[in-house]
This record gives sequence, C-alpha cells and structure tokens, in this order.
Amino acid sequence: MTQASHEIHEKPPEESTNTPIQGSPSSEQEPLATKFDTTIATTEQWVALLESKDNEITELKDRILRLGAEMENTRKRLERERSESIQYANESIIRDILPIVDNLERALEHAQKDDANPGLAEGVSNTLKAFLNTLARYGCSAFEAAGKTFDPNYHEAVMQEVSNDYPENTVLTELQKGYTLHSRLLRPAMVVVAKAGSGPKAASPKGKAPRSEAKTSR
Repeated sequence: MTQASHEIHEKPPEESTNTPIQGSPSSEQEPLATKFDTTIATTEQWVALLESKDNEITELKDRILRLGAEMENTRKRLERERSESIQYANESIIRDILPIVDNLERALEHAQKDDANPGLAEGVSNTLKAFLNTLARYGCSAFEAAGKTFDPNYHEAVMQEVSNDYPENTVLTELQKGYTLHSRLLRPAMVVVAKAGSGPKAASPKGKAPRSEAKTSR
C-alpha cells in the first residue's frame, strides 16, 4: 500500500516551457531569413546587390572628397589669417606715428626757410628719414596723390577747386599724405579736387601744401 500511495502522489515531470513550438521560427532564426543567401540568389539579385554597393562606394568617395576640400580650405584660411595677423600686428602703433611724421615734415618746411640756421633743417631731415625708413621696414609707405584721378578708396576730398586746365576729379593739391600698410590702406590722402566750371585757372597739381595753406583750405 505504501508503494501505491507513492505512485499516487508522484507527479509527472513538467514539460520545459523553453522548447520552441513547432512551426514557429525562433528569434535567432528570423534575421537569417532576411539575409542575402548566396546559394539561392538569382542573377537579378546579384546585380541589384552590386549596384547598391557601387552607389555606397560612390557616396563615400564624394564625402571623402568634400571633407578633404573643406579641410584644405580651412587650412588655407587659417594660414592667411595668421599671416595677416603678423603683417598688421603693428598697425595701431604705426597709425599713431604718422602724425609725428606729419609734424616733422612741417618742421622741415619751416627750417628750410631759415637761412640763418642751416643745421636745423639738416637735423630735422635726418630725423624724418629715420622715421620713414623705419616705417618702410614694416611695410608702411606713402603714395602719391597729386595729379592722379580722385579715388574715394585712397583719397579724402576736403574741398573742390574750379580748373580749366585739368579734367574734373583730378587731384590738384595734396594737403596730407596718404599711407598704405602692405596692400591695405592705412590712411587716406587729404586732397583738393578739380571741378569743371568757369573761373580762375588752378595751379599745377602739387604735393602737400604748407601748413598755413592747409589750414586755409580746410
């Protein structure tokens, strides 16, 4: 009886719930069904696959070329900015020196009129040359304006004067020299410009006017 009771209380083994149900593929088998099967692929499928790969390669090549061009442009831009920053690093200092050069030029004009003290003119002239040579070493130089056609990019007209001998917009007088720093305008030239009309003939185009004339013209 004891054996019979054991047989009654024994439970049959439970079936494993992890066993896949027949007829439904497992989750690991699903991606395999969507992959390209080289054993059963048709010619059309092979051609479509090759065309898609060619397109991908072409797109990647274009992206590489664009990235290479962008990197080269960035490198050139940074190099240009670095070069310009070095060239024009002293721009503000040179701009402040120009009024000193103007004063030396005016002093030289007055000293040359003093026959009693010729050494003064020589000393001022040597000082002025030293300043101009120093500016030239850093790429700063004056440009001629008298006799040129008025250019608003380089000239600043402070007045107009009627002229029958020179075409309109010709620079007749240079009141203050203009300067460039390398290829960049540092200071425009202050000039008197010819205009058409009847009136007394203007004098020949000349360079910087004496200080007294410059004040009167302004």
